[in-house]
Amino acid sequence: MRAKVDVEDLLKIVLVLVIVWFALEIVGGVLGLLGDLLGPLRPLLGILIIGLIVLWFFDRI
Repeated sequence: MRAKVDVEDLLKIVLVLVIVWFALEIVGGVLGLLGDLLGPLRPLLGILIIGLIVLWFFDRI
């Protein structure tokens, strides 16, 4: 048996996928620009984010 899917539903799925792809491209560009501005501080920023996540996980925040 084949599933019956309307053309409109397929177009909605494709539209959502394109919007998600476009949003990811924008976020990647912004983060790339931010990474260029931060330069050598990027590893420290990553350690800070990991530390905040660990503190939140152990309910220290």
